[in-house]
Amino acid sequence: MEKPVSIVGGGLAGCEAALSLASSGHRVRLYEMRPDVPTGVHHTSDLAELVCSNSLKSTKEDSAAGMLKVELRELGSHLYAAALRNRVPAGGALAVDRERFAADVTHEVDSHPLVDVVREEVRDVSALADESSAVILATGPLSSDALAESIEAICGSESLAFYDAAAPIVMADSLDMDKVFRQSRYEDDADAGDYLNAPFDKAQYEAFIEELVAARRVVAKEFENADLFQACQPIEEIARKGKDAPRFGPMKPVGLIDPTTGRRPWAAVQLRAEDAAGMSFNLVGFQTNLAFPEQERVFRMIPGLERAEFARFGVMHRNTFVDAPRCLGVDGRMRTPAAQGLACPVYVAGQLSGTEGYCEAIRSGLNAAVSVHCVLSGQHAPALPVETAFGALMRHATDPANGDYQPMHVNFGVMEPLATPIRNKRERYRAYAERGMRALQEYKDALKRTGFDA
Repeated sequence: MEKPVSIVGGGLAGCEAALSLASSGHRVRLYEMRPDVPTGVHHTSDLAELVCSNSLKSTKEDSAAGMLKVELRELGSHLYAAALRNRVPAGGALAVDRERFAADVTHEVDSHPLVDVVREEVRDVSALADESSAVILATGPLSSDALAESIEAICGSESLAFYDAAAPIVMADSLDMDKVFRQSRYEDDADAGDYLNAPFDKAQYEAFIEELVAARRVVAKEFENADLFQACQPIEEIARKGKDAPRFGPMKPVGLIDPTTGRRPWAAVQLRAEDAAGMSFNLVGFQTNLAFPEQERVFRMIPGLERAEFARFGVMHRNTFVDAPRCLGVDGRMRTPAAQGLACPVYVAGQLSGTEGYCEAIRSGLNAAVSVHCVLSGQHAPALPVETAFGALMRHATDPANGDYQPMHVNFGVMEPLATPIRNKRERYRAYAERGMRALQEYKDALKRTGFDA
């Protein structure tokens, strides 16, 4: 009997890869070290637990994030379908009830007859390769120390690291609804009210920023820019760049009107529902490294949060990822000499591969599954089209010309230029989306001929 495909890590990428390969007839062993080996940020033993925001970003098909969701939909992503089953209101974004989503994915993985979930820590990639037909490493940014050392040896160069941060969550019934108001930015009237907004006047904002910058942090050192991944900057680090930086960033009031004053507030904090019933809310853009008592003290200065009950405090943790431009191919396969000498091919997916974002992780798990399926069935995988959002991201992430590489989300900045330049930004983005859909359909047709069935 063919050796199973071993997937290390039961997060978004690992679960997507496992379900996609199993649906195509391959036996899979999915290794997850929790609950025996905790990570410090996970709160359950469920697979696919979201530890940062519960938002999977925009669903607008002429945005880069929306293009990526179209790819997941068209390619039959299991986790994207689970996200749709467990979505909560979030305006033009796809957000999920994180507990229901994780439970849904866990049930789907556990109940698949070709997937064997093994609850133990993998410490040696080389030893695992000896007993596998292929290995997919999808341990995310929180890989254990032993596994990280094994991966580093195979990469042939040091893994990079940055600090990532998660925002706090507050209970809905502890908010002062006379001060916060419901309204969504930039959305149609039908979507209005998906977000709560806590408005600041100028004096309130300046007092808040003063205390935020002075508050005690868990990691009491000034981080260098290279240490902090820009997409997850702690709110206090943003404030250190200048007192107005937060109100031109995550606290921007643009598109909001405070019904109490009839005017745009000086600044605002947006809160997004964490669960379908709206029992708890996430402070959008408020990733933080503040000590827990300081979070209570400072964040209760936010209008409407004076008596806020914190369901979860924000945390900061060290993240690890491989040096993708020097380690990986666009198919996610490790290309280093040490990796080539292993008993089977090794692939990397998810945040460990040097990309960032929930849907990006899901799509990379699907990408690795396609590559493994084609290798095991003796076929050439169809080329990942650079006209698609994920294809463009992977081309950028694995480009050897990238020197000091840092993970990023899908974005139009890495897209293949249009044959005929378009100056109007909205029309240009629409053209990207239309071109991407054409390329995606050709890729989808080629994928069907390989027998891959996500």
